[in-house]
Formats: sequence, structure tokens, C-alpha cells
Amino acid sequence: MSDDAFEPDLPIRHATAVRIVAVRGASTETRQDTLVGEEPLEIRAAGPGQEPVAVAVTMRTPGSEDELAVGFLRTEGLIDDDDVVAVELGDSAKLSRPDDTVIVRLRRAFDPSLIAERHFVATASCGICGKASLDEIAVRCDPLPAGPIVSREVVLTLPDALRAAQRVFAATGGLHASGLFEPGGRLIAVREDVGRHNALDKLVGWAVLGGRMPLHDHVLLVSGRVSLEIVQKAAVAGIPILCAVSAPSDLAVEAATRFGQTMIGFLRGDGFNVYTGPERLRL
Repeated sequence: MSDDAFEPDLPIRHATAVRIVAVRGASTETRQDTLVGEEPLEIRAAGPGQEPVAVAVTMRTPGSEDELAVGFLRTEGLIDDDDVVAVELGDSAKLSRPDDTVIVRLRRAFDPSLIAERHFVATASCGICGKASLDEIAVRCDPLPAGPIVSREVVLTLPDALRAAQRVFAATGGLHASGLFEPGGRLIAVREDVGRHNALDKLVGWAVLGGRMPLHDHVLLVSGRVSLEIVQKAAVAGIPILCAVSAPSDLAVEAATRFGQTMIGFLRGDGFNVYTGPERLRL
């Protein structure tokens, strides 16, 4: 993996130590446990000479705030790959936690009317709700390419590779993860968050800020279930193959079919289900 494959310089607030009473069968034990951090993040956007516009507030695990903000704006169709000039944290003179606010500076003016049209409601649990329709999402997704072709053997190796790279999950057991892989199975980058949508946005933000978009030659694995929002965000990033360790929703499968995306679910042990796009798999 590259040097920035893991989240760099995780703040101490990404996890919290607490005292618990652990009950195991007939025995009890008082010991220390570690909980995943969860805090609000306000995302703002501003063009040249423009006052920052509040776009959304999302609950997230502290860390990689710049990637999360940029990834959110990109996967929601509010910016393009080359729009970002700089990313700033909040004013440390006014805020006790400046990294709870992120301002994304853009090359062009940001249109505040887009926020009212999209009716954003963001939480760590449900992601971004209130999409007008599947049609509205589809217009923001460029057609996905035909390739790559991935073998059955490679697909089966992905969960173990992702789990081995989840640093915070190992300590807390309470985080979702999104991992980006090459077609041969090499893990390129992984991001974790209390919200599965945030984990994917962080990953996409990493790609945007690094000039790696679109992600046409990659495979995505998410640690939870697949909702419409996960499919949409992956499609906007140009990812043709989406895998998950859990189940997709019916609307997620409908969207993947419409976008021409390969979707794999219940990827566990020695098996998985292919819901759409089997032509990209060598089974």
C-alpha cells in the first residue's frame, strides 16, 4: 500500500477509553474498553471571494476531515474533480475543536441554491437522505467502463485484506471501513468511520485530493450493507465493481443495474452473491 493508505495522524479523539463491567457467563469483570469516537463535522464550501456556505453537518469519527469534506462534495455532485484549491479547518481562535468545521475552497463560485434543492440531512447512521429520485442521481454519474475483470479467487481474498488494515476497528470493534483494491487484489487505500457513507467519502476525498480520479480500474469493498447511497457514491467516483460483506437493498441493486455496476454481496468465507454485472467476474 502507499504511504497514505492508512489514515494519517489520527487524532486522539478517534477512540475513547471507558470502564465497563464485562459479563461472560457466570463471571463478571470490571475492565477498560475502547469506544469509537463520534462528533459532528460541519462542511462548508466557498468560491473565490465568497463567504463560506454551510452545506451539511454529519456525524463522523474524527480524522481525515479534509478527505471527508471533499469526498462528500464530490460524491454528492456539488463539485468536480479539479475544483478544489485548498481545504481549511475552522478558526482556532473561535473554536475549541477547529477540526469540527471544514471549509473547502473552490476555483469557481459555489451555488448555495444546490443545497436547498438537494434537502441534505446527514447522519452517521443513514448517510445522505432526501434524494429527489434515482433519475437525479443518474445524471451525475458518467458511464462506467467495461473492465476490469476480477477472478473468483481474488474476490475471496478481499475481506481478510481489509480487516487486517483496519487499525481503529481492531481497537474498538465499532467502525465501518471502505477499501480500494487493484484488480489483482492489492489493497491501495482504506478509510474507517462510524458511518459507512463517511468511510467511502473519505476514500473518494483521498482520491480527489491525490489526483487519482476517476477510479475506473479499481474494486471497492465496504464492511457493511449496501444502500442506494453507497452505490451512488461509488458510481460517481467511477468504481465499476462494488463488494460488500453484507446484503444490498433492492434499490441499491436497481441502481447498480442502471449504472452498469458489478455488485457482490455476502462476501464471506468461501462464497459470495453476484447481484449485477457478472461479466466483470471470472467465475
